Amino acid sequence: MRWGDIRSRMLLAALLPATLVAVVLAGVFMTVRLLDFDALHDQQARSLARQVATASEYGLYSGDLVQLEAVAKGALREPDVLFVAILNGRGARLVFVGQASSSAPPTLTAQESQHFDRATDTDLVQQPIVASQVKLDDLYQPASASDVKVPQVLGHVLIEFSHEAMHRRARAMLLVSLLVALGGLLFAYLLALRLGRGVIRPILRVSDMIERIGGGELSVRGDLLPGDPLNRVQQDLNRMAERLEAGREETDRRIAIATLELREKKEEAETATRAKSRFLAAASHDLRQPTHALGMFVARLAQLPHDAQTRQLIGNLEASLRAMQDMLNGLLDISRLDAQAVPVQLSPFALTGIFEQLRADLSLTAADQGLRLRVRASPVWVMSDPALLHRILLNLLVNALRYTRHGGVLLACRLTPDPQRVRIEVWDSGIGIASEHQQAIFTEFYQVGNSERDRSKGLGLGLNIVQRSAGLLGHRLQFCSVLGRGSRFSLEVPRVPVSAAPALLRPAPAEAGDDLVGLVLLVVEDDALAREGLVRLLESWGAIVRVADDLATALGQLTGGLAPDVIVSDYRLRDGENGIDIIRQLRSAAGQLVPACLISGDTDPALILAARSAGLTLLHKPVRPAKLRSLVRRLASHHGDAEGADLT
Repeated sequence: MRWGDIRSRMLLAALLPATLVAVVLAGVFMTVRLLDFDALHDQQARSLARQVATASEYGLYSGDLVQLEAVAKGALREPDVLFVAILNGRGARLVFVGQASSSAPPTLTAQESQHFDRATDTDLVQQPIVASQVKLDDLYQPASASDVKVPQVLGHVLIEFSHEAMHRRARAMLLVSLLVALGGLLFAYLLALRLGRGVIRPILRVSDMIERIGGGELSVRGDLLPGDPLNRVQQDLNRMAERLEAGREETDRRIAIATLELREKKEEAETATRAKSRFLAAASHDLRQPTHALGMFVARLAQLPHDAQTRQLIGNLEASLRAMQDMLNGLLDISRLDAQAVPVQLSPFALTGIFEQLRADLSLTAADQGLRLRVRASPVWVMSDPALLHRILLNLLVNALRYTRHGGVLLACRLTPDPQRVRIEVWDSGIGIASEHQQAIFTEFYQVGNSERDRSKGLGLGLNIVQRSAGLLGHRLQFCSVLGRGSRFSLEVPRVPVSAAPALLRPAPAEAGDDLVGLVLLVVEDDALAREGLVRLLESWGAIVRVADDLATALGQLTGGLAPDVIVSDYRLRDGENGIDIIRQLRSAAGQLVPACLISGDTDPALILAARSAGLTLLHKPVRPAKLRSLVRRLASHHGDAEGADLT
């Protein structure tokens, strides 16, 4: 039984008055009895003292100490008597029997007295012994006032009484009172319990049913008993449970139907997503193939002599091709971040090198737009990935220059309250960003004020790449902007002590006209158009190029005595062959680790990870000729050491 429920409350209502009455009656009874015990004790003490005084009169008068001692010993045998003393009229002790518990001498008076000692819990009774007067004259002669004499005090009787017996009787009486009270309470409890069952049991039955219904057990039904005071309530409760059960079954049926429909919709959406992904992957690959070939042909075309009008057309063609390549490379960066295929190599380095390289790369662009690019050099050293940090700052600066019409752009490094960190900031005096757009600018393909999708304003991927790259490095990126006044992007980077030698980003060496002359290259490509464009471009750089469109042809070249300096292979080839397996088998056939790289139109994150696991550089189509030339030169200069750094 839980305290607080209806049964406990009814029992409490019945027991509280009975308990109060029992306690009051027991208290009154105990108080009266204790007073009676105390009065009886005093009466017995005084009566005994008087008897001893009367019995001691003759012995005291005659000086019979033996008789006095006999009287005292007789009194000592009475209960609660501790000692008995008989004194003469001068207060001298004549007889003393027993053991006194108090040493305080009593005050002897001609009157009876009683003194209570709280320390010893005893009573000391003092009773005077007076001489009896016997009249010897005629009894029928009236007495005169002169015949009345003051009683003569012969001595005193001292008797000490203990309260221990009275206390024992009081304790016994208290125990009897408690037993009587407990018995009364037990009887009241049993009576209340028996009488309350007729009322409580139906209520508890209904309460239990409501609790089970609340717990979800809607199939429960209560019994309709004759004479039940809650019969009507039980009927209504049963009907309510029936309606709830029917409603739940209907709800479950509807949920099952809705779940089935949602599952079908989900499967349709997943099927459509997979189909869209396959379509986009195929479209991306098929689009990159001709774009890559076009880039090779345009680069070769630009090397030939032309008149001014033709050179202008070729320049426009290169600009359009570069815009398409930038779009495809931006999508590739997103794919690499999704695949977590961007390597992070943290190292200490000085910011001076990155700042100077950014100044050199963007000063001409800023000048062409009539803007001022200010770069405040800083000797601070930081702990980060130089390549990724350079890419982040480059995206921020390009974005700032793109949306600034007048004024300029500032790149600076500032100290923070935390001496362990510095803040790299990019300021611009551009158009700014309204507050309603500031939460969405880091979303993919989101651009403010470019509803016409002008490609000169980018694709809306730069800030998304910046945010995700900063998160990859663990650098805090902050942003604030005022519409019409400009924006500020800041990046907090860990600061480190200055090292002995700076680790600067070195720009690629200037291209020489004959840096690939005489190199033997093996190109494995099954697309005729892409193969033709690549071969013509490589040959224009002075390389000796041999081609193959599958593994058998490539192995045949090696069997024929070809010893390539570098292998350049497409990834996806005909009949299910791929460039990674072909390079592995060609190296095995050559008996050495021939430098090699992959070129592919696939942007599947799995391919990026597979190329890295194989230790191969992966260039995504369309490949810029300058990047290809730099890679081939680097691979050839490290003949026998195939590196896996991703230059994309």
